[in-house]
Amino acid sequence: MTKLKNAMRYLVLLIAAFFSLFPLYWMIVSATNTSTDVIRGKLTFGTNLFQNYQDLIAVQNLKMAMINSARNAILLTLLSVLVCSIAGYGFEVYHDKYKDMVMKILLLTMMVPFAAVMIPLFRQFGNLKLINTTIGFMLPSIATPFLIMLFRQSTRSFPRDIIEAARIDGLSELGIFLRMFVPTMKSTYAAAITVVFMAAWNSYLWPKIIMLDPDKFTMPMLVSNLIAGYVTNYGVLMLAVTICTLPTGILFLILQESFAEGITGSVKG
Repeated sequence: MTKLKNAMRYLVLLIAAFFSLFPLYWMIVSATNTSTDVIRGKLTFGTNLFQNYQDLIAVQNLKMAMINSARNAILLTLLSVLVCSIAGYGFEVYHDKYKDMVMKILLLTMMVPFAAVMIPLFRQFGNLKLINTTIGFMLPSIATPFLIMLFRQSTRSFPRDIIEAARIDGLSELGIFLRMFVPTMKSTYAAAITVVFMAAWNSYLWPKIIMLDPDKFTMPMLVSNLIAGYVTNYGVLMLAVTICTLPTGILFLILQESFAEGITGSVKG
């Protein structure tokens, strides 16, 4: 009976793994085939990869889009993780009822859809002359309630005795944060980096609104442009999607263990 249960579990896991991995396999395979083969549903690798790449760089500035996406995602990740970790640390270490009230208000803002605020944001950024700028892209996403909550929950597991001992030894509050808190919370930082980088790299709606110059286009915008015409070359489209997916996929594979530890650690906190 036990063997039958184990076999059923493995069968369910295999089916779930198949449905999870098949779209990825089909995307990679389609990048090597012609548009006609993709439409026909060909599921084996083809020989059209180089031609698809040539067609892609002929109609879109792939290099510029990759540079723009990488710059925006890296800068936003660094700033967002820094600001949100300081905020989460401050909310918990310097705790009082007023900060709890502010935190509740921040969490309520998660209920507001971005579509409801994007027009006022665009008008405000237009008045500030931030259209077509990296700063304009980053400002709405630097401090997010989710990341602040993530770091606040993780800070709850940080021993207060260490903070008090460091203060007695004369270490400044900034020194405590940089030299003691940050190294201890490596898994939380890894989780935050993964979340922010993936969100920034895959962001489409706000860059589409704020970046009006074609030289500022990002990879999701490039992919969108490939399906904007009357005829879509699906082989080229799948190649662009594959290239767009690679950075986030590689980052997640590198940080997946730390990501899981950071998420579960914050929940336990």
